[in-house]
Amino acid sequence: MTYYVAIVEEEQGRALGVWFPDLPGCVSAGDTLDEAMLNAQEALELWAEAMLENGQNIPSPRSLTELKGDAEIARDLERYMVALIPFPDSLRSRAAE
Repeated sequence: MTYYVAIVEEEQGRALGVWFPDLPGCVSAGDTLDEAMLNAQEALELWAEAMLENGQNIPSPRSLTELKGDAEIARDLERYMVALIPFPDSLRSRAAE
């Protein structure tokens, strides 16, 4: 199974924001952590479907170690929670084409 790292930003009094360092423009949110994780999974699927329908490639996921080596991402990895969101099985074969 393929997983993408998601950064979960939590600030008091606000919804939890979720974004994927390897998937530009793929963002989500939720009022609770459970809701944010479910919404992140849905956002990943919808984002990937749109990319594939437009003939664009899905970037390969980087490992947490690789992301820590990216100066633009490393700071957020220190400040916020990290989650692994599975890439939908239903899209895996289409993404590999």
